[in-house]
Amino acid sequence: MNSSGSRPSRWGRNPFVHNLKSSLADKMTTGLMSVTGFPARLLLVSFLMLLGWPFAFVASLGRSQFAVEPQSWWRRLVDVALRVIMRAMWFCAGFHWVKVKGERAAPSQAPILTVAPHSTFFDAIPVTSTMCSIVSKLEAQSIPVWGTLIQYIRPVLVLRSSPDSRRQTADEIKRRAQSGGEWPQIMIFPEGTCTNRSSLILFKAGAFLPGLPVQPVVLRYPNRLDTITWTWRGPSAWKILWLTLCQPHTAMEVEYLPVYNPSDQEKENPSLFANNVRKVMAKALEVPLTDLYFEDRELSFAEGPLKVYDPSSLLELNHLLLRLRLKTTESWLQEQVSTVRKLRKHLLTLEDFALFLRVCVTDTLRHIHGLFAQEKGYADIRHFLLALSTIHRPSKAMDTLKMAFEMYDDDWDCDTTAQLQEHDLAAILEIMLGVKEVELSMVLKKLGPPHTGKVTYDELRRLVEEHPHFVEDYLDFKDHPRHFCVGPPDTCNGHMHHKHN
Repeated sequence: MNSSGSRPSRWGRNPFVHNLKSSLADKMTTGLMSVTGFPARLLLVSFLMLLGWPFAFVASLGRSQFAVEPQSWWRRLVDVALRVIMRAMWFCAGFHWVKVKGERAAPSQAPILTVAPHSTFFDAIPVTSTMCSIVSKLEAQSIPVWGTLIQYIRPVLVLRSSPDSRRQTADEIKRRAQSGGEWPQIMIFPEGTCTNRSSLILFKAGAFLPGLPVQPVVLRYPNRLDTITWTWRGPSAWKILWLTLCQPHTAMEVEYLPVYNPSDQEKENPSLFANNVRKVMAKALEVPLTDLYFEDRELSFAEGPLKVYDPSSLLELNHLLLRLRLKTTESWLQEQVSTVRKLRKHLLTLEDFALFLRVCVTDTLRHIHGLFAQEKGYADIRHFLLALSTIHRPSKAMDTLKMAFEMYDDDWDCDTTAQLQEHDLAAILEIMLGVKEVELSMVLKKLGPPHTGKVTYDELRRLVEEHPHFVEDYLDFKDHPRHFCVGPPDTCNGHMHHKHN
């Protein structure tokens, strides 16, 4: 699989993982607060949330989600009451004061506020203090109590089951943003998911599609013990709530940066606009940029002896597939494998590639085809499906490997003695691991005589399952970790190197 080289070959700290480390003193504090302050705080937070519910419910009655009407005097009073109640709720939760830097722009100056990093449900604090609209999935309105509060701020609703949800959401954001300040400001978290604040991941383009000025807003939680971060791998929501309510005080900072006015080029290119705003926010936060979308999180979690070693080319493909909006499921993959087995040729032109995937020829498809292009511009459809399988199910490498044997061996009928040529297996592993120039001499040596240059699925499966460090111990490729070892050869094995990585 080729790569344009436009993506970094490594990410630093995984932004989708949070490991909470507590000292003995922290554990003692939590234990003491669990039987003293926590019950009282939880009771007060629950009471204040329930107290806010009737205000939000009454103010939402008869109000259109699609048209702006003048704020009546009593709705203004409700708005003030809700802000006070919500601030009291956060105070009882331990956020005794929230430091605010900069000034929030008027809706006419910046109809959209872009907020990052998004790392916890406590990021709702600036939402409740400003009563800005947010982008929310439709199901959120059915959440008891909290759903009514969401409905009160008239969110931009996303119906994820609808195939046109992205377009409809973008159109609604644009409609409200272009109202000249009549609608409340829209507060958008452009990362689209929670991270651990170690870096800024790629922004979604939704907030930048209208091509109007935006005001970047950065959030900081300068606490020694990070109990608030809620990521894809880490403490659960209930544990985060418990631990945070057990802290004597939780600090938070909200900084409003200067309004960002897009250039003509940025207005025409929302992705460029989004990335330039991301750079401004990363500089203010003093954190690096990471070219990952939240759709890349599963790829970053890959584990096992055949986990992805270098994700750069697979990430590039995944970002292109997001643009292509190609839906990938295990049943769809199996259907394509059956189609490949019936084909008399595996090398496809761009037009054949489009026909196989049942999509139109676009610049995005042309780019994807180019990643797998071989001699004379033909792409091996088998290589594409292997990369797709690795992206879709990165922790199920053996399933992808089995799929490879099924596509490459004409005699495959679920017989695990089916064989692959050495050069075919090398190409397969290059794609699955994201590396170049895989050499299999140690694998063949381990499997023993007779040396036929072929490997069966059953032999390879056993070898991989028996060796947790299979990649480090039995493969050789460009930039292999073994190449960077210093010292005697027998200290330069996979186990030792893995330990230092």
